[in-house]
Amino acid sequence: MKIIPTEISDVLIIEPRVFGDERGFFFESFNEKGFQEKTGLDIRFVQDNHSCSAQHVLRGLHYQIQQAQGKLVRVISGAIFDVAVDIRKGSPTFGQWVGCELSAENKKQIWIPAGFAHGFLSLTDRTEVLYKATDFYAPAHERCIAWNDPDLAIAWPLTAEPVVSTKDQAGLPFRSAEVFA
Repeated sequence: MKIIPTEISDVLIIEPRVFGDERGFFFESFNEKGFQEKTGLDIRFVQDNHSCSAQHVLRGLHYQIQQAQGKLVRVISGAIFDVAVDIRKGSPTFGQWVGCELSAENKKQIWIPAGFAHGFLSLTDRTEVLYKATDFYAPAHERCIAWNDPDLAIAWPLTAEPVVSTKDQAGLPFRSAEVFA
């Protein structure tokens, strides 16, 4: 695998080594030993999640203020614009975001450590996203920052009005959101 740094050093793009021929392809989507050797991170994943979204669905910006989750995100069908926002108050990149396109075609993954809000925009119809999480889902600790917060100014590649859940429509402004100390 190849590790590609982003503008926020703790967020990493992971490009797997893909073996393909006329029959199709094969790649290791996760290898604990390889991940640890290439990133220097000793991560334990406890939960896998799978979502399916229609085109223009925007999910996020989600995080858990306790039982914070690191996430390893990939797409198995379609494409997304994936975003991580640094909400660690003491971080030099606090309030900054990084985004990238993940797709079934490019097979890239993004590592988003705990302490970040996460969201994505589905760029194609029936986009399926898989992600591994480092802690269990804890609804009592779930928080949401408004996806369209002007202070964050995320450059979502919108081609139509996004489809946003009621919960995500109620996302808080970044300035009043609970963040990590």
